[in-house]
Amino acid sequence: MTDDERRVKSAIKLKSWNQIKLQDSWQIFKVMAEFVEGFEALGRIGPCVSIFGSARTPQDHANYQLADDIAFRLSQAGFGIISGGGPGIMEAANKGAHRAGGRSVGLNIDLPHEQHSNPYIDRDKLINFDYFFVRKLMFTKYSQGFVVLPGGFGTMDELFEALTLIQTGKVARFPVVLVGTKFYGGLVDWMRNTMMTEGNILPEDLDRFKLVDTAEEAAGHIVRFYEKYSIRPNF
Repeated sequence: MTDDERRVKSAIKLKSWNQIKLQDSWQIFKVMAEFVEGFEALGRIGPCVSIFGSARTPQDHANYQLADDIAFRLSQAGFGIISGGGPGIMEAANKGAHRAGGRSVGLNIDLPHEQHSNPYIDRDKLINFDYFFVRKLMFTKYSQGFVVLPGGFGTMDELFEALTLIQTGKVARFPVVLVGTKFYGGLVDWMRNTMMTEGNILPEDLDRFKLVDTAEEAAGHIVRFYEKYSIRPNF
């Protein structure tokens, strides 16, 4: 390759990189638009509880019925229900809220072959996102509690982000409920016997969540928390 050819190749690479940087700059406005839309919509809804779990849970599964029941009980207690807007546990959560006549919110994100909004979300409370990180912030900012049923990577992502933010004092403490001893018991044992034993978490970190098995326990823990503490924005 001659020196001229090398200079041309370098110029092409630089031009391509500059185009990428320009695209990144314009992308900021799209991100800002999602933040503004989310803040304006959710800021008017009032105290809510987010319910998480697998999008792949079928309607005849016990966990689907459990999520429906938890949402129903929390709605009767005056909380709005926020879900990820899709099928499975998310649909069950919105269905329970809808059945109780409560506020039913869906923070939907477009995913190929899996995610689509469910029919139980209030028409004026469906918000669509392109960016996971914006959507996750909305869950954390506008939820007064997290109820986490069995799920996959996305469910674990939401759970551990919430626990991290509470642990580090970046958000006001709010109740986090894990539903399903059979599903989460091994994870909790690992936290206690490995993470804590090796000094990576403190004993009090295990008190930042509650492990339960029934809808009555899940809803009751959140209701009792706010009998003791005031409801306020998380940050």
